[in-house]
Amino acid sequence: MMKPDLLMMGSYPDGDMEALSSAYRLHKLWELGSDGPAVSIRPLIRAIATRGDLGVDAQTLEILPHLEIIACYGVGVDAIDLDMARARGIRVTNTPEVLNGDVADLAIGLALAAMRRIPTGDAHVRSGAWAKGNPPLTPRLHGKKLGIAGLGRIGSTVARRFSGFDMDIGYFGRSPHEDAPYRFFDDLTALAAWADLLVLTLPGGAATQKIVGKEVLQALGPEGYLVNVSRGTTVDEEALLQALEARTIAGAGLDVFWNEPRIDPRFARLDNVVLQPHLGSATIETRRAMGQLVRDNLTAHFAGLPLLTPVI
Repeated sequence: MMKPDLLMMGSYPDGDMEALSSAYRLHKLWELGSDGPAVSIRPLIRAIATRGDLGVDAQTLEILPHLEIIACYGVGVDAIDLDMARARGIRVTNTPEVLNGDVADLAIGLALAAMRRIPTGDAHVRSGAWAKGNPPLTPRLHGKKLGIAGLGRIGSTVARRFSGFDMDIGYFGRSPHEDAPYRFFDDLTALAAWADLLVLTLPGGAATQKIVGKEVLQALGPEGYLVNVSRGTTVDEEALLQALEARTIAGAGLDVFWNEPRIDPRFARLDNVVLQPHLGSATIETRRAMGQLVRDNLTAHFAGLPLLTPVI
């Protein structure tokens, strides 16, 4: 039997690439010319494997007349043209659940690093400055008020993780979760004004673009901290940079940015922000599970079985 033709929008880890190449005829977009797959190949492609940061645009969908499924390596599907996929009857899957714990762990790491100034302390020791005195005191994390913007799968895991720090927890969302033992806010600015630490776990997309802007940051205030493990698009980055530079918020821990990986160079000049290169799910165990889920969805589709994690 002929292997189905699979267009890959970007590379996966080596083990996943090997597994996919044994089951599919791969067309690697990064090895093709600027026009993508040759005209003769386009009608053969039945599946796309992509990543959350790459997505699939309308132009790509338009040249693939027999595309049946898009499997996304990641939770976020805001970079996939879902409207066109829906109109064409193209199925879309992602990899939820398997990465919740790692993203929540990193949120805690960023909060601790920003509030306890761990990178600054590390530099203080390495430079030899410790012999001349200690760095300034920092605020504690435990016992503070935690605000979570978006109490979905990842947000709920973040709440459970942080509950071990004896924190008072509130959250913002479209509607309250009846089974959530946390304080509900229907206004993000009000949540920011209440919280000492605001953690963003919102999905990307037009509905949340720049939802954290000047007003929310002003409400968070000069003793407040922001952690973003969601999407760079959820924050008005110019407003955030101004708040960090003017210290109208105390600090931030960021795993995501606008225009990543070519982020605004002003971030590198700040000592009150901890920066990570979008590593929320970047553990060995989780990346293996994500790759397996991509392959399982593709296998189910071509076997005529229900998809494991359908988006549409």
